[in-house]
Amino acid sequence: MEERLQKTLARAGVASRRAAEQLIVAGRVRVNDAVVTALGTKVDPSKDVVRVDGRRVQVTSQEAQEKVYFLLNKPPGVLTTTKDDRGRRTVMDLVVGASQARIYPVGRLDYDAEGALLLTNDGDLANLLTHPRYHVPKTYMAKVKGAPPEDKLDKLRRGIYLEDGATKPAHVEVVQKAKVNTWIEITVTEGRNRLIKRMFWRIQHPVLKLVRTRFGSLTTDGLRPGDYRSLSNKELVELRTFIA
Repeated sequence: MEERLQKTLARAGVASRRAAEQLIVAGRVRVNDAVVTALGTKVDPSKDVVRVDGRRVQVTSQEAQEKVYFLLNKPPGVLTTTKDDRGRRTVMDLVVGASQARIYPVGRLDYDAEGALLLTNDGDLANLLTHPRYHVPKTYMAKVKGAPPEDKLDKLRRGIYLEDGATKPAHVEVVQKAKVNTWIEITVTEGRNRLIKRMFWRIQHPVLKLVRTRFGSLTTDGLRPGDYRSLSNKELVELRTFIA
């Protein structure tokens, strides 16, 4: 089945669609040994040989691809759900045309939060990654009000009591401190609703901005807000180590 060349490159994990378009326009992509610079070019991954900078791109056809995995850099102001009865924008609006398979987000990010979000049609993997038994790490950059002293941050590091129970110990590191607000990197291994915001609210330093920079081994490096790409085989193998 034919599809746009930039979509093939994105599904293969070469780059996001926008970055793939730049590769094409720059003349760095060849299809069957011919340089292609037209963004409307279509290819059949099961038949055509696609190379980027001389290296062959390995990608299966959509028909043969039973499971699909996408990493989205979710922007703020978007709901992490498959649909919304009130007609608000959801993450599915950002991945229209990504796959013929019915994909859905793994876990959630708050409406005003941003960052790494995995989408897939692999229900087994999604369930394992969100199961509390496996403690898949999630790292955030949190901009909080004021400058939390170390004794308060130590409470987060040890685990702090919330209305639904004590949190597990978190890795907490101050990245940038000012009188008005502070950027803090925090890694947690549980997925309770609004967990990061509630933790900082508990120590009286509410979150002003929240960005998830890492989900398991996946990072949004190279992905602009609103962009997405396919996971590479290597990334998928690394991700599965957290649930082995």
